[in-house]
Amino acid sequence: MFSKFTSILQHAVEALAPSLPLQEDFVYHWKAITHYYIETSDDKAPVTDTNIPSHLEQMLDILVQEENERESGETGPCMEYLLHHKILETLYTLGKADCPPGMKQQVLAFYTKLLGRIRQPLLPHINVHRPVQKLIRLCGEVLATPTENEEIQFLCIVCAKLKQDPYLVNFFLESKLKAMASKESTNVITEDMLKGQDSLATDTGQAIQPEEMPGAAGAEHMEKEDELPQQADDLSFSLDELNVTSSPESSTVCPNQDYNLVNSLLNLTKSPDGRIAVKACEGLMLLVSLPEPAAAKCLTQSTCLCELLTDRLATLYRALPQSLDPLDIETVEAINWGLDSYSHKEDASAFPGKRALISFLSWFDYCDQLIKEAQKIAAVAMAKAVRERFFVDVMEPQLMQTSEIGILTSTALLHRIVRQVTSDVLLQELVYFVLGEHREPETLPNINRHPLRHRLIEHCDHISDEISIMTLRMFEHLLQKPHEHILYNLVLRNLEERNYIEYKPLCQEDKDVVENGQIAGAIDLEEDPLFTDLSPDNTGAQEWLSVSPPVSPEHPKNDGKTEVHKIVNSFLCLVPDEAKSSYHVEGTGYDTYLRDAHRQFRDYCLICLRWEWPGSPRSLEKCNLEASFFEGHFLKVLFDRMGRILDQPYDVNLQVTSVLSKLSLFPHPHIHEYLLDPYINLASGCRSLFSVIVRVVGDLMVRIQRIPDFTPKLLLVRKRLLGLEPEGPVIDHMTLLEGVIVLEEFCKELAAIAFVKYHASSTP
Repeated sequence: MFSKFTSILQHAVEALAPSLPLQEDFVYHWKAITHYYIETSDDKAPVTDTNIPSHLEQMLDILVQEENERESGETGPCMEYLLHHKILETLYTLGKADCPPGMKQQVLAFYTKLLGRIRQPLLPHINVHRPVQKLIRLCGEVLATPTENEEIQFLCIVCAKLKQDPYLVNFFLESKLKAMASKESTNVITEDMLKGQDSLATDTGQAIQPEEMPGAAGAEHMEKEDELPQQADDLSFSLDELNVTSSPESSTVCPNQDYNLVNSLLNLTKSPDGRIAVKACEGLMLLVSLPEPAAAKCLTQSTCLCELLTDRLATLYRALPQSLDPLDIETVEAINWGLDSYSHKEDASAFPGKRALISFLSWFDYCDQLIKEAQKIAAVAMAKAVRERFFVDVMEPQLMQTSEIGILTSTALLHRIVRQVTSDVLLQELVYFVLGEHREPETLPNINRHPLRHRLIEHCDHISDEISIMTLRMFEHLLQKPHEHILYNLVLRNLEERNYIEYKPLCQEDKDVVENGQIAGAIDLEEDPLFTDLSPDNTGAQEWLSVSPPVSPEHPKNDGKTEVHKIVNSFLCLVPDEAKSSYHVEGTGYDTYLRDAHRQFRDYCLICLRWEWPGSPRSLEKCNLEASFFEGHFLKVLFDRMGRILDQPYDVNLQVTSVLSKLSLFPHPHIHEYLLDPYINLASGCRSLFSVIVRVVGDLMVRIQRIPDFTPKLLLVRKRLLGLEPEGPVIDHMTLLEGVIVLEEFCKELAAIAFVKYHASSTP
């Protein structure tokens, strides 16, 4: 109480006294702080009961005022005094001793305000960045301390300053080689020497023990330190930086102490106070984005950042319930890593495990954003760590298990991760984790080279329809990700040689029927009223539908141009009229698919733009047509399921056809040829999407004859699916009827895709 009265009285005197020059005023406040340690005899009284906070605030105001009164970049006498007399070093000493109690908070606040309010760059000064580095080491040592808020504010202002001037980060990278050299020159480092270094050291090379600070000796030291020459402070090790032993060869620097700013932030990410943890994550986000390669290398090799990211991912993943509803995993609201506050009581759509799921997805989002913002070296290292320490070590065993409930939950989580990832570097590691890195054509004996890829593709044809649908959905979203390896690994590598085509060089008789590069009797598109917008000189129109190599003197065009309207009609006419029902229902015609196909194709073209795909198929003369053709494991499973469309549940059929239509949209000439050209001459034993559908239609024609009132039943099922008719009695052959409807719609969709792709390629 007496001290508070003294403080008020002092403020009144200062207000009435004539104003001193700024430097004198600044020195006065600093001397008032140092005199406290001479005059006080009670070292247990909290700092808030003293005038120290007021003097520190006055010193800060004077420094700001001085800077405002001077030209930009000019250092005033008060700042010179602070730097020359190493006031920050002394304040660090007092803060570490926390004498009087609460002094650490005051010192942290002073450093934070000084760095935040002074515009001129301070960190390049050795008498600033050295005590700042020392103070950084004090942050995050103990969680849930009263100083946590001040610690995180201080660390964040340092990060912000480094973001403004990234080169300054080099001041905060401690050199192990330098430390080791200094250590060897001092022979054996004993326990007593380390205790001396761990005491309240200043740049004078002397040490002030905490218990001596309140007395006269401590104050006398602070006054005399201004007169002492500066000595080397290279060996400013603390006990937690060294493994103390009695032999010099085994005394080594802990590799996790090279980047203390990161280590302190990592410790604070574990704070029980969510606000502190989020602030620490924000600080790390700033540090990983610094462009300095040395900092990025140190960050990933000499700190625990990668381990923290992956260990927490693993912990949160393992905390999830063994069984989660896939719909809950898919529909839980979008997660932003800094906003994962969740109240079970306030949530009307709560489900068991929602809190744990949000926490996991939130932390994954943070990892994703961190890697996305990081400097390239750091991003690659962190992404590889996530792959090795989380995807492979934690997720893969769950995906490879045999329990259907476990498979379903883990696949749904993988699907959510695929949808959520936005970082290109992390996406690449995820793709390599799921598919492997192989790029050579598949053969039937080696489809198990990457066990996880093999297992996931097999799950597309699982006995459990739920698992099949979830895995197919995962692949559907994976195909929409902007990474070239996805489509190449799953499909394109098996189509490179075009050995699905039966190629026979033209004999003289065949050449006689070739007229101007087209087979005699072929319809000219220019004469078709549907394509009046095509001009004769539009060479772009030939790219997507050119199913054979360009005309050359040695090999004239041997199979002509497959006209787009013939392709469209081929798909539209696949399903016989007696099995069609869409023309009985308004708004279900082929044209309804054109708008969606146009939008989706445009999106896919944007994704594939940088992959430099060819505009026309590879010349057959350059292809190895002798090699046996295998469509690949992925297409094999899709074609197998497509062949059973009349005997599979409606939801499965929708998902299978959805994946196939997504594949058909890719603007690669080999995909277009193999999936969308009904007129290619397939090699012996090969199948294409069109040939698979033809077989299904053949089976359908036989089975229709056995079902009485087939067409009325088909129309009724369609109306029920569209919600135009109420649910009624169960209809016989429901699975087949639903399969026929899906087949008809799929053929219309393929026709629309073929038309849109041709039209897009023919438009300049």
